[in-house]
This record gives sequence, C-alpha cells and structure tokens, in this order.
Amino acid sequence: MSTAVMVLPFPDLSPQSKGRLAGLFEALEGLTFTYGQVVILNKIIVHGDASATAANILTQEKLFRLGFASCIFGIGCHLAWALLFYELFKPVSRRVSAFAVFVILVGCAVQAVTTLLYLAPLLVLKGGSALSGFNVAQINSLAYALLRVNGLAFDIYLVFFGLWCLLSGYLISRSIFMPQIIGVLLAIDGVGWMLYIAPPIADRLFLFIAVAAGLAEIPLQLWLLIMGVNSERWRQQAGAHVH
Repeated sequence: MSTAVMVLPFPDLSPQSKGRLAGLFEALEGLTFTYGQVVILNKIIVHGDASATAANILTQEKLFRLGFASCIFGIGCHLAWALLFYELFKPVSRRVSAFAVFVILVGCAVQAVTTLLYLAPLLVLKGGSALSGFNVAQINSLAYALLRVNGLAFDIYLVFFGLWCLLSGYLISRSIFMPQIIGVLLAIDGVGWMLYIAPPIADRLFLFIAVAAGLAEIPLQLWLLIMGVNSERWRQQAGAHVH
C-alpha cells in the first residue's frame, strides 16, 4: 500500500497573506540582488581600467564576496515570489499565470549565470598556478572582461523580467482583487525593461524606463505589503473561474 503526499511550498494561507508574502519576497529580491549586482559592482569597477578594477576586487574581497552572497539570496527570494504570484493570479488566467512563472524561472536561471560571472573575476585573479601562463596585465584584462560579460548577462535577465512584468500587469488589470492601474503601469514598465534587448534604444530611453519602474514596481510592492489582496474578491474570481 502506498500513499501520495503532496507537499506545498507554502501553507494554506489566505490570499491576503500570500499577497503580503509575495510583496515581502519581491522587496527582498529587489534589494539584495540590486545591492550585489549594481551597488557593490559600481564601487568596485573602474570603467576602462582593468588594473584598478582588479586591485579593488582584491583589496575589497570581503565586500565582493558579500555581493555574491547577496545575489544568491536574492535569487531564492525571486523563486518564492514567482510561485506566490502564480498562486495568486491563476484564478484570473491559469495559462497566462503559468507562462509568467515559466518566464521568470528562465529569468532566475539567467540570474544564476549572472551571479556565477560575478564571482568569476575573483577566481581568475586568485587562480595562482592555474593561470601561470598569463602575465598580470592579461589576468587583469580577463577579469575585467568577465565583469563586462556579467553586465551583458544582467541586461538579458532584465528582458525576461520585463516580459514577466508585462504578463503580470495584464493579470493584475484583469483581476478584481487588486487595483487595475497598478497592472497598467506594470505592463508599461515591462515594455521598458524588454527594450534592453536593443541597447541603443534602452540607453536613449533609460530615464523613461527608470520612471516607469518607479511608478509601477514601488506601488506594487507597497500595496502587497500593506494591503495584500482582497481575499473575498479573490475567492469570488476563483469561484467564477472554476465554474
């Protein structure tokens, strides 16, 4: 005799509690991954100077490793809120919600590659005998090149994140348990991030993208953290979806 046990990643929480958890994990992901990938690297990288960048990595190794750990933590939070969003919005459209969670899982995989490339320069600079065939200038240049590839990988992640924002904005705008305006703003924000697939356009429209992100992502996080979702209306839409 065998028994099948289904283990859920989240307990049987109310929709409002799931919404607040989603907001919490989304905020944590944004803070930690951005801290490692943007804030710390901006302190480390000296643009156009491989030797100075290498010196910063080695002299600030603890800070550099903290950034790596922060990125890893951020990816874990990202997986959590992606699943919570699926749970929250599948009553609106199971197919679109499933597609959105698939997109962000691919995005998380790209984040993981980005994080590996984050650590790679330190491994190169401390490679020792494994890189004995290279002189110091060549090693520094290789480490700097890996940081450039890290930046490109991060831009690719932003494209997947933008598609997720577009899909999630659609779901929010079609829901009856969250403000539709947040969904519209999030969809616009998503289009902005998706422009990172064409860097010249993204560079010219960076101010627009930054404003759209501020108007959409911050209100979304605050709404989820403070209000969650309207549990009664969520159950109403879930019931209508079933029937």
